[in-house]
Amino acid sequence: MDKYDWKANIKMNILMLHVCGLWPKGDETYKPGLYVLQTTILLIVFLMGHMFFQVVNFYFIRDNLEALTGTIYVLLLEILVVFKVYHLIKNMEMLKQLLKVLETDLFQPKTAQQRALINTNLFFWRAIYKTVLTMSYCYNLFCVLFPFLDKTAEEKRLPFLAWYPFNTKTSPLYEITFIHQMASVLFITTVHVNIDTLVAAINLFIGSQFDILCDNLRNLHNLIGPGDINDKLINCIEHHKQILSYTEKCKTFLNWILLVQFFVSGTAIGLSMFQLTLLVPLSSEFFSLLSYGLAITVQIFMYCWFGNEVEIKSGNIPYAVFECEWTDFPEDVKKKLLFLTMRAQKTVKLSALNLFYLSLDTFMRIMKTSWSYFALLQQVSGQE
Repeated sequence: MDKYDWKANIKMNILMLHVCGLWPKGDETYKPGLYVLQTTILLIVFLMGHMFFQVVNFYFIRDNLEALTGTIYVLLLEILVVFKVYHLIKNMEMLKQLLKVLETDLFQPKTAQQRALINTNLFFWRAIYKTVLTMSYCYNLFCVLFPFLDKTAEEKRLPFLAWYPFNTKTSPLYEITFIHQMASVLFITTVHVNIDTLVAAINLFIGSQFDILCDNLRNLHNLIGPGDINDKLINCIEHHKQILSYTEKCKTFLNWILLVQFFVSGTAIGLSMFQLTLLVPLSSEFFSLLSYGLAITVQIFMYCWFGNEVEIKSGNIPYAVFECEWTDFPEDVKKKLLFLTMRAQKTVKLSALNLFYLSLDTFMRIMKTSWSYFALLQQVSGQE
């Protein structure tokens, strides 16, 4: 059977990140050269520059709650992107090593059935990837269109509130600024979505490894390969150890990203709901903000779903051991199976510094927190 190419499943993510200057070719990391120059220019022009003009504008809108919330909910996501980009660049070597580990024999699916299990997992991941990407780009499209659909283009209104050291109401400065804002938000959206779905894919790969291990344990007596039952079981135990080691390395990359992600997303969803109450229903700006809120919600759901799957699948190991024909095994093999079962009683949980676990329960808590922020803003707005 041909070697399974795990990296082929995320080739689109890698391609998009490479175009954005965030994924050096091959197995390389960042080295002085043209690619680093490209990365620096893109980040300064389309990320840091766009953020800078919005932050400066805070001073001029500090007494306007509607304008402040309208800027903050966008700026929070942009700050989150900066945080993710920093960690991606910082851990690029480790990430590429994690992908390389998947190519080793121990992590390879052994049968067509195991490949089918992986493809089933990937089907759901691809569906979520397309959903988040579509919603995010719909947000970008509505941002471009609403000045024209709302007939405010004649007033030379920009999609995002920001301060510039020149008059944006005059041509061609208005057109140049408009294009810069839209190019910036397109760049930020592409980076954001592809980093998130890359992280979700890594979680999916961990869950798939547990699927492979469980299938190997169930069919221990039928495993293809050299050695007796004892050797095959030792190979499974080594596989389990390597999965746990792989997961710990992933946690190192995920810890701070998840912590900031949960805080920012909960706040951003609450702010976007508040902003929706201030807009004309069914207007282009309304649909723009609705796409934004839904994209963040699906994004958080994606993190929590695949993290939850890792926990569930790691908990299937004891059941897989019980399902194998262990009654006929030698005593030393039974003892090893018992030790493996006892070790697997503690399920694998992906977390943000052990404060928040990636689970569906955490997703519901984030949504409740978002509603609390929304209710608070509604109360403050009503008092004014």
